Amino acid sequence: MKVNEIPTPFYIVYEDRLRRNLELIDHVKREAGVNIIMAFKANALWRTFPIIKEYCQAATASSLNEMRLGNDELGSEIHSYCPAYTPETIKEYMAGSTHITFNSVSQWERFRDTIQAHNASGARHISPGLRVNPQCSVIETDIYNPALPGSRFGVTADQLDGNLPEGLEGLHFHSLCESTSYDLEKVLEAFEAQFGQYLPKVKWVNMGGGHLMTRQGYDINHLIDLLKAFRSRYPWLEVILEPGSAFTWRTGDLITSVVDVVENQGVKTAIVDVSFACHMPDCLEMPYQPAITESVPVDNNLPTYRLGGNSCLSGDFVGDWSFATPLKMGDRLTLEDMNHYTTVKTNMFNGIQHPAIVLCRANGECEYLRQYTYEDYKSRMS
Repeated sequence: MKVNEIPTPFYIVYEDRLRRNLELIDHVKREAGVNIIMAFKANALWRTFPIIKEYCQAATASSLNEMRLGNDELGSEIHSYCPAYTPETIKEYMAGSTHITFNSVSQWERFRDTIQAHNASGARHISPGLRVNPQCSVIETDIYNPALPGSRFGVTADQLDGNLPEGLEGLHFHSLCESTSYDLEKVLEAFEAQFGQYLPKVKWVNMGGGHLMTRQGYDINHLIDLLKAFRSRYPWLEVILEPGSAFTWRTGDLITSVVDVVENQGVKTAIVDVSFACHMPDCLEMPYQPAITESVPVDNNLPTYRLGGNSCLSGDFVGDWSFATPLKMGDRLTLEDMNHYTTVKTNMFNGIQHPAIVLCRANGECEYLRQYTYEDYKSRMS
């Protein structure tokens, strides 16, 4: 089956693009001597995990479901972080995690005895860590910025006041989002200035996610040098990175078709057989406008359209795009880079059917990974 033979709408993941990213990440891991694990919050498409597993067998989980998925489909090294554990959930996290990071000192104090009793029992060791907040903000979009004043994430240096609670084995910070190595350099400087005194007391440092090392133009050599220099200052530490987007950046698209063209007060809207609200929610949440392969630079002298989603939400549209010729019903459009933070965020508002998910092998042959039916919607609503 070839791409042009598949009826729309569908997400498509390209094996060769995915392997390209994985090979680059593996190169950084080996050259810098660090551990790079995958964040499920950006990609949980487990039917592609057999490919990913060739390069990476460890993941970070922020929920019990993510933790279980990691153990079931990727590997047994699971680094769990949750803003707040409960007496019921901590036991489940302990059963499936190798590392557990606590968001506050009070959370660690609440569950320290439980973790330590587990480790003393001879069961698989769980390495506990504390999330810290270097209060270094390098992210422009507030909704994705964990370092905003008043953030609920992590412990600030003044809260520790020179005293790291006994029993913790690691420190974790997460202050990046699709960021550069130079952003990491700024955050790392703040982290060392505020928390460097505690590093002799711990075994590992997790630098979180947001390291978009697979984006074109990212300075890979600077990242490697930065990480190697950090390791040379603290040679006893294991250094961990947990990027999300980097694994699946520009590895897949969403293929859609125009189903109608409407015009109101001079605005032309091409209605497509997908929904921004349901299938590309970041476009409205962030917001951002994805590239369309078939479009040209916006030019009001050319046919120019909004794209409207096929839902009843008034704001389910994004635009504008220009095209060399007028759009018509049946035209296929390629919404680029729709594999990260997309399939994990889809929803069934209006009962709109999910696009199918397709894997395109390196030889150009395509196969369905999943096709959705009414039963998926009905079971979700039960």
